[in-house]
Amino acid sequence: MTDTILLADLLALTEATLPEIAQLTADATAALKTKVSRGGKVSNAALEEDQFTAHALAWLATYNQSLIQLRGWAGRVAEAGAFGQMESLILQIGFGEYLNQIAGGIPMSQIEVARLSDLGVCWTPSEAARKLMARGNTDAARMALVALMQDNQGRALFGASGLDDELEMIRDQFHRYAEERVIPNAHDWHLKDELIPMEIIEELAELGVFGLTIPEEYGGLGLSKASMVVVTEELSRGYIGVGSLGTRSEIAAELILCGGTEEQKQKWLPGLASGEILSTAVFTEPNTGSDLGSLRTRAVKDGDDWVITGNKTWITHAQRTHVMTLLARTEPDTTDWRGLSMFLAEKTPGTDENPFPTPGMTGGEIEVLGYRGMKEYELGFDGFRVKGENLLGGETGRGFKQLMETFESARIQTAARAVGVAQAACEIGMRYAIDRKQFGKSLIEFPRVGGKLAMMAVEIMIARQLTYFSAWEKDHGHRCDVEAGMAKLLGARVAWAAADNALQIHGGNGFALEYAISRILCDARILNIFEGAAEIQAQVIARRLLG
Repeated sequence: MTDTILLADLLALTEATLPEIAQLTADATAALKTKVSRGGKVSNAALEEDQFTAHALAWLATYNQSLIQLRGWAGRVAEAGAFGQMESLILQIGFGEYLNQIAGGIPMSQIEVARLSDLGVCWTPSEAARKLMARGNTDAARMALVALMQDNQGRALFGASGLDDELEMIRDQFHRYAEERVIPNAHDWHLKDELIPMEIIEELAELGVFGLTIPEEYGGLGLSKASMVVVTEELSRGYIGVGSLGTRSEIAAELILCGGTEEQKQKWLPGLASGEILSTAVFTEPNTGSDLGSLRTRAVKDGDDWVITGNKTWITHAQRTHVMTLLARTEPDTTDWRGLSMFLAEKTPGTDENPFPTPGMTGGEIEVLGYRGMKEYELGFDGFRVKGENLLGGETGRGFKQLMETFESARIQTAARAVGVAQAACEIGMRYAIDRKQFGKSLIEFPRVGGKLAMMAVEIMIARQLTYFSAWEKDHGHRCDVEAGMAKLLGARVAWAAADNALQIHGGNGFALEYAISRILCDARILNIFEGAAEIQAQVIARRLLG
């Protein structure tokens, strides 16, 4: 095939482009730092004024890291002798497309494009980059890839994952579970707006989902964050609600492991790991949104206990849970993050008839487009009591810092959810494109349809490898807030694009509630908002890059 670059040439060409993109990113970082610095330090006010440029830098850096990880994946797979034509096409299309986007403009959203001119830099591509840009992502290459994808039906992945044998075994186990127990029921749960059945939660508990990364000494499996990513991706491929169940315990366990006393670890972690204790995160307030530092819910000491007063919103799975990781203001004279404390607030699980039976607590459901399996709630607290022993870490004023320690793991897991949702969209879109006949042939034979599916597979692999990388960084004890943020930022965009394009392939049928792609589109949309909206993610990445 004339548009296939020979393997040896492809590996050399892609490797050769990495230093120039890294240098371009470094130059853009230096240029922005000079622009927003005052008196030798980065000015937050100047950075906010230049927010678009800062976010353009975040996206450029994300593309730089994406290409590094895609090339790293190719190298590992080639060394293992598993680098075939499908993998070769993914690599060349991915590099060809992302290099062209770097040169011409990176889409931050449907109506916002980050250009090098915004960053005050320019780029003259090397000969290697020019070859990849001209020959990497061609129509012929995309159609060759989608032809191989059709031959590959039934596999969880399009292309070798690059994972070790243990992680592949875990993936296979949860792929089968999603196929047998989740996918046949997910759309019905969504249409009826039902909570995921307790029997599914009990089965996930038996499989160890809630204790994956909790140390064995506290009743967990003691596995890696990479294993959590693989499990989350496969369950989210089945249904984002099921893939998200583990996020609650992950956040709670991380809070307790990082900031709790030994007594709190012994009390809570075994129950979280076994699934006997279900948790929910109670942080967001109606008027604060992403600005958690300004929240107003109060906690006042009353004897040994604390009394909570205030309102919370967008609380996931609040009805069924036994404990809330609840952020409240314990220092009444403060107005920022310094006066916040974290509580392990016990509550009685509710029923449909009486969802919030605990004294001092009320709640109401928020009706949502998608992400329905755990439901969203508004909560009100008036005289709600928390035992003094359940102040996380036993000290006040540490709540915001304790929460920040969990964001890496939460965002890594959210990136994995995004990859799973994108994979589901791609698989459903491909099945429909094969089965649906128009003008005497399957839709998938038309280049604009086949090309969409090929690009889905390529971007899913890029987002997947970026997510694996952030998990590996976390597993090796490295700070990875930037890497986790990049994985979440790109993964959410990839999931939305995959869902939107898969629905387009369905045509009018995609707009019908009976088709699963309608659900996946709704589910994909939330990924760009929760666990840090795309704009917040870009701001965090840019701020860290600037130092």
